[in-house]
Amino acid sequence: MNVDLFDFDLPEQLIAQKPLQERTHARLFALNKTTKEMKHDTFAHFIDYLQEGDVLVLNNTRVIPARLYGKKRETGAHGECLLLRNVEEDSWEALIKPAKRFKVGTIIDFGIEESQSPLLTAVVTEEKEMGLRTLRFSYEGDFEAILNQLGEMPLPPYIKERLEDRERYQTVYAASDQAGSAAAPTAGLHFTPALLEEIKNKGVHIAYVTLHVGLGTFRPVSANTVEEHEMHSEYYHVPAETAAILNDAKSQSRRVIAVGTTSCRTLETVASKLQGEPFKEMSGSTDIFMYPGYSFKLVDALLTNFHLPKSTLVMLVSAFAGRELVIDAYEEAIREQYRFFSFGDAMFIF
Repeated sequence: MNVDLFDFDLPEQLIAQKPLQERTHARLFALNKTTKEMKHDTFAHFIDYLQEGDVLVLNNTRVIPARLYGKKRETGAHGECLLLRNVEEDSWEALIKPAKRFKVGTIIDFGIEESQSPLLTAVVTEEKEMGLRTLRFSYEGDFEAILNQLGEMPLPPYIKERLEDRERYQTVYAASDQAGSAAAPTAGLHFTPALLEEIKNKGVHIAYVTLHVGLGTFRPVSANTVEEHEMHSEYYHVPAETAAILNDAKSQSRRVIAVGTTSCRTLETVASKLQGEPFKEMSGSTDIFMYPGYSFKLVDALLTNFHLPKSTLVMLVSAFAGRELVIDAYEEAIREQYRFFSFGDAMFIF
């Protein structure tokens, strides 16, 4: 399947550069994949599309300030480092630019003050493809505190404006003990505590999974065909409480609604592994890649944002609703001047 089938022309001015002042003021594109009806709404009315008994599954990962700027100790050459995944203890998988300068054994210093030792030091312990490196960090004190001091929120490259409030690139339900993402699960950025409370009061069950968003979610597709693309693995966890909620919902044929492609990938990963067996607490790594032809096993409806042309995320959405319908919907959204990508508007497919 040619990657160009998932291409579309997107005016640059529709790429949202900053979050709206109020989270729920985003627009909502409602798409019925059966009737093909398209409706334009606002996210404040998202609750109107939910039914009593629905299960809304949220990814409670927390974004870390994963972008670091350092210097090669030997030469002083500058490098940009994006932390992607905690491999073990103080070792991290990272994307480094320019990668060719940073070979195995290279020492990188971060947070260098005049006449003082660096706050953070890393040594390259492994070279991987596409600029990936494994780094082993050394420091004094608390790594998370140092990262909060030195790191920047890892906004995607298409966002040029500075983010004044770091919390606007976090969901309101991001768990402090689930920090580890290099990007936000952006479909969840539209929720507020008040809206979540209204949703609960309607009789909707809210469940949480964790997927630490890394390279697998936003790595561009460089292959000519969809089938040639390889996904990078990402850590996921489904707690026992969520497994129980899912088992109860499926036994009663109630809808499971994934908030975001990351929640969707987590749920479908677990459903694929269990092959019809009851859900249970599970953790692991997933490199699941969903594109047209994939048969969904658990997710009945999907809330998501508008994604990049030719991205794996557009392919996932196309797998869920059909490629032609999704491309038609995207063209309608462009005509209607919807805001795209991380700080953009939402689409609910049911």
